[in-house]
Amino acid sequence: MACPHIGPAALRKPTPTDSVYREDCTQCFDSIDDPAGLDVCLECFNGGCAGGRQHAKLHSNKRKHPLVLNIRRTRKVIVRDEPPPKMSKLAIAAETEADRYDTALTVKCLECGIDDIDQTDPAIAAAVDAIMKANTFSRKEEVKAWEQELTSCEHILTMQQGPPRQIESQDLGHCSACDLKENLWLCVECGALGCGRAQFGGVGGNGHALAHSKESGHGVAVKLGSITPEGNADVYCYTCDDERVDEDLGAHLANWGIILSERQKTEKSLTEMQIEQNLRWEFTMTTEDGKELTPVFGPGLTGLKNLGNSCYLASILQCLFDMPSFQQRYGGGVATPPEVNDPAEDLETQLLKLGDGLLSGRYSKPDPDVTVSEHAPEVPHQKGLQPSMFKHLMGRGHEEFSTMRQQDAFELLQHLVKLITRSRQSAGLTDPTQAMHFVMEQRLQCLGCNKVRYSSTEQDSIFIDVPLEKLPAEDGQEPKYKPVELKHCLDILTAPETVELTCSACGSKAGFAKRSRFKTFPEVLVVNARKMAVINWVPIKVDVPVLVGDEAFALDAYLSPGQQPDEEVLPEEAAASNVPAFVPNPEAFAMLEAMGFPKVRCEKALHATGNLDANAAMEWLFGHMDDPDIDTPVNLGGGGGAADAAYAADPEKLAMLESMGLGGLRASKALKETNGDVERAIEWLFSHPDDQGDVEEAGEAADRAAQPADEAGSSALPANFRLQSIVCHKGTSIHTGHYVAFIRKNLPDGESWVLFNDEKVVKVVDVEEMKKFAYVYFFKRV
Repeated sequence: MACPHIGPAALRKPTPTDSVYREDCTQCFDSIDDPAGLDVCLECFNGGCAGGRQHAKLHSNKRKHPLVLNIRRTRKVIVRDEPPPKMSKLAIAAETEADRYDTALTVKCLECGIDDIDQTDPAIAAAVDAIMKANTFSRKEEVKAWEQELTSCEHILTMQQGPPRQIESQDLGHCSACDLKENLWLCVECGALGCGRAQFGGVGGNGHALAHSKESGHGVAVKLGSITPEGNADVYCYTCDDERVDEDLGAHLANWGIILSERQKTEKSLTEMQIEQNLRWEFTMTTEDGKELTPVFGPGLTGLKNLGNSCYLASILQCLFDMPSFQQRYGGGVATPPEVNDPAEDLETQLLKLGDGLLSGRYSKPDPDVTVSEHAPEVPHQKGLQPSMFKHLMGRGHEEFSTMRQQDAFELLQHLVKLITRSRQSAGLTDPTQAMHFVMEQRLQCLGCNKVRYSSTEQDSIFIDVPLEKLPAEDGQEPKYKPVELKHCLDILTAPETVELTCSACGSKAGFAKRSRFKTFPEVLVVNARKMAVINWVPIKVDVPVLVGDEAFALDAYLSPGQQPDEEVLPEEAAASNVPAFVPNPEAFAMLEAMGFPKVRCEKALHATGNLDANAAMEWLFGHMDDPDIDTPVNLGGGGGAADAAYAADPEKLAMLESMGLGGLRASKALKETNGDVERAIEWLFSHPDDQGDVEEAGEAADRAAQPADEAGSSALPANFRLQSIVCHKGTSIHTGHYVAFIRKNLPDGESWVLFNDEKVVKVVDVEEMKKFAYVYFFKRV
């Protein structure tokens, strides 16, 4: 019987901008590898499972798109006698899909029930062929994973080179300031040659090229050993502090007598070294006697495939979906709300898809395509889920998370909390991130009149600074750091400190004693451990063991007692505009300028770090080099007036206030009222404890509406917490290296720690050694 829908159907070929979902279902992780295959809509290219869940049928009924292309894929049997090669940018894959799989195609009409429509029909043949040739949604993401998004910059485009001259070959053999003969960078503006900074993989460098840039103001340099005859090379702009592209590199080098066609690449590029370094940061997957750790399978034990530098996403998702509140919200099924036409573009649907995939155990099984050999564990690891659709949605419009570069796992967690809080809150459903929320209370006491003021702010995490103390180095070994007790870090967080403010009650300039403690405790306490050291002016993440036992511990001592009967409260005073202008610490300012930092950056760094010393300001500068407003002058005056009303809160200043426990809408209003002056904003916050703020950024109104009327968390005692999961990181920077998650799970043979290393999920016998790499902790209230 002929299908009546073929004629009137609006079939078209997918364009390069269309997303073709021909790998897995948009509502669950059933895929073309399942026995029933995947049904791809011939009108809108949605992918729907054809098995028992019938998401393809649901899509057809809702959108009135009956014609589908069913794709079923089976793995060809391949016996490997050696371990598979590691992936590299230079050779992504030699095999094609046809080499690895057999694929069966069938055109069906879901409304008529016909499952053998002639594929050669001119009305559908072109569409079927185009769908199979189009890049899949995940493939688009993979391509971006290996291509760094480099552009030119104004410093290259407006560069003025010195008079042409021939640089003799012997002068290109070593650094002009030392004897290093590799990692050499040529100043494109004047032809000076200097060594670069020390790089991963043991590549030496004394930073003489950077020193030349600071002394001369010349920003653009090219790495000699990376130049190819085709015109490719590592180009770095020290002014932007980033890699760049020089479209006129051939002409610029010819100015110094260097001809592209005569050059040969002799050193690895920066991208190649980064890929090699990331591959090297491997967490051990073996026991002490060299045996492979045992893979585990079942509900809550499903891995996530690495999409290309996406281990930061996988590790955070595993910890979030281990929380009971996330399991209750997203673990009940994969139904898509009726008002959603495009499941792949709906955050709630993708969260439900993730919940089903990670928690159901449906996909947690040994990969049948892997042949066991002497190089593999006795039981193959699982294939892992591919969260391409979720990654696309959560990163859409975000400057960092929309890229395929490695990102900071804790920053991602904060981003996800905001997205989920703003996500559609259906009737009867609560925000799962509320389990992480609690209230910190700040007590401010004038050192002159002893009057006090209390202020509180709702948070979803805390930062702890980890003290760094090197131990004596052993022979031939890198020095290690002294272990630190978690309690010591919490003591530092809640310790009294002095802030330099003028009292509005007595006029004293002696300052205030400030102390922060918990007013309530959350169900899940998230802690970010900051372990950074500045070595040769470069911020480096160091592995300091923070000692946390497996047993429960009490936080009762950190509960704020609140205002006491004998304490006199400071009167409210809206006189922040009388605060004198900020004056940078002259000694610290001179030291920063001597290091080569511009005046604006020196002032901004000292202003941001309390105007204390050059070291703190220098650390702040290295951590904020990529800020878009790093060279925008900060308002250091004590003015006010019309300009205040027009002030838009600076995200960086908001983050500073949040790190001090003074975030939220109140912080936005405080910055507005004080024209962006952080110090005056702090005083304003303590002067207006009852003002909840009226400055609402886009989406913040929805946040407030979604928050419960009751205060977040609970002040009930005892407040006992136990370590439930950790996100660990290996690498010298949070933007490189590798992230994994360790989570406490109930297995058939009892409670055990489980390592989630992308798609690999294994039982861990001893987690103590790994704890020193912990970066984000999740403590569960017990």
